[in-house]
Amino acid sequence: MTIPTPTANPVSHASPSLPQADAPAGLPDVATLARLANAFFSSVPGSATPAAASLGSGGGESISAALPFTAPATSVASNPAPPGSPLAGPGGTGTGVPGLSIPQGIAPGANLAPSSPLHVLSIGNRAPALVPHAVAHDGVPDLVHTVAPAMEPRLGGAALGAEPVQIERPAASGAATSGYYFLNEGADAPHAQRHTPPRGYAATPESFGLPGDDFLRSLAAEPRSAPADFDRTGSYYFADDSRSQTPYANSAHPPFDVNAIRRDFPILQERVNGRQLVWFDNAATTQKPQAVIDRLAYFYAHENSNIHRAAHAIAGRATDAYEGARETVRRFLNAASTEEIIFVRGTTEGINLVAKSWGVKNVGEGDEIIVSHLEHHANIVPWQQLASLTGAKLRVIPVDDSGQVLLDEYQRMLNGRTKIVAVTQVSNALGTVVPVREIVAMAHRAGARALVDGAQSVSHMRVDVQSIDADFFVFSGHKLFGPTGIGAVYGKREVLEDMPPWEGGGNMIQDVTFERTVFQGPPSRFEAGTGNIADAVGLAAAIDYVTRIGIENIGRYEHDLLAYATNLLRPVPGVRLIGTADDKASVLSFVLKGYQPEEVGRALNEEGIAVRSGHHCAQPILRRFGVEATVRPSLAFYNTCDEVDRMISVVRNLAARR
Repeated sequence: MTIPTPTANPVSHASPSLPQADAPAGLPDVATLARLANAFFSSVPGSATPAAASLGSGGGESISAALPFTAPATSVASNPAPPGSPLAGPGGTGTGVPGLSIPQGIAPGANLAPSSPLHVLSIGNRAPALVPHAVAHDGVPDLVHTVAPAMEPRLGGAALGAEPVQIERPAASGAATSGYYFLNEGADAPHAQRHTPPRGYAATPESFGLPGDDFLRSLAAEPRSAPADFDRTGSYYFADDSRSQTPYANSAHPPFDVNAIRRDFPILQERVNGRQLVWFDNAATTQKPQAVIDRLAYFYAHENSNIHRAAHAIAGRATDAYEGARETVRRFLNAASTEEIIFVRGTTEGINLVAKSWGVKNVGEGDEIIVSHLEHHANIVPWQQLASLTGAKLRVIPVDDSGQVLLDEYQRMLNGRTKIVAVTQVSNALGTVVPVREIVAMAHRAGARALVDGAQSVSHMRVDVQSIDADFFVFSGHKLFGPTGIGAVYGKREVLEDMPPWEGGGNMIQDVTFERTVFQGPPSRFEAGTGNIADAVGLAAAIDYVTRIGIENIGRYEHDLLAYATNLLRPVPGVRLIGTADDKASVLSFVLKGYQPEEVGRALNEEGIAVRSGHHCAQPILRRFGVEATVRPSLAFYNTCDEVDRMISVVRNLAARR
């Protein structure tokens, strides 16, 4: 756009309808600036502006004269920003400063990110609001990655086509490889295509007039201190850390970036009774990250088909996704082969499969089945049914007053009649972590098979089925931030080969005549009918999500959070903790004197806090401690100390009333 030369003082052309204001010498008044700005932003990119031309010829004024700098002779808006772009000006293009051109990007007009309506030049005024509330897991303030909107390296989102800033992260075992936990980095993922700008482009916060990384790091707050009534002299049930000044002190690992995690879970923004939801019912089911929700939607939109037998392309996609999920589960459990992974509805169906297939074939009258006192009903009832059917006997490993199994008593129970030992790895009612490796080894020495219920363990700790050496391992997807209605059974190949199918029809069949049926080998032999294809794919997405964060990182954070909650809850008058083993996962179970557990649960719900109140499908272990029900807050890696504080406040208020 060519700018004419001024012929008169621009101030003399102010609109008579607007009040005049004294302006510094050489600068126009407000009204004139407004008219000039409107003329400037109404021009078509790459052409002269009639309004501007008329201003220059008729009134003698020009943009170059009205502003303290001169616009270039070429098109100012050669790389127009879409409406809503952080680089868009009042007219939808440009930087917002008349006469200041936008640097040319890779594809004019196509690579400016329209993901924020915030004007980029106003961000510098927001510095006080940019102080992070917590230090990220990589030692960088949480907001340093997102201080400039639309800087995420996805297609159409790299401002001006600039290559994203790479921030060095300290090396840590199992640490996430991305500044965003939810960033899908898998090369074979359905949304894995990404925009890779050429070398030579570099955008920094400073280039946009924003505070730089060093400045933001200097604003990072110290990790939060424990409340004044935090018991620093007592020991944790599972960590003697009395020297600690905060729940995270003296740790070799950087603080866990829980705020980044929470952004991945949409339901955590829900409000219950006018208060933000606190989800402390994770032992019943876990919430789902957006990555899992998106993967399910993608499957139904692009891959939905039955699997294996059809010749068309969509069936191939569905089959690849389903069998890819089986490989993901295999890798997650460190099984030797995908042929050892059977998809089922969940832990309950998996245990029933083993009891009604392997058990019916191998357990007979006079044989013995051993379970522990800690078991969920799902790991009791199928074995009771098997014992009733075959004439076998069910025996129970006792626990001590802390809720840990007594290995000496277990050793005395083992004998030549023992056929299978079935134990949980983590108690759903108490949180006790059971020494399953030792229990399995002892069972094998006695000539028995062993099954491990991993429903409550897979979300808290790394599981290696080859190291545990269990013959069977079962778990549910919905306890692992995946969908409901899907789970898996791991079985040693040689054991599965010798097991008869327990259901008939569909995928488990190789050949059928009216005289006989030939069955498929494992795992197809145990997957009759159309499986839960979509949710198997969703389970794989959940496993990928947890793996990116690092199960060890999750375990450390939850360990510290449980220590914090335990030390606040234990001193509350009238509270009795049920289950105080030295080694616990993030489950609290308690009763409050003067209240039924359901009353405590309702009071917490009024404050938006979701906990489980009842027998937790584990009546035998609760009765071992003389109670029929407990209040059970169960914590996950997206929970926080602030949420624990909210819960403790309610319990203290209840205790003060009675």
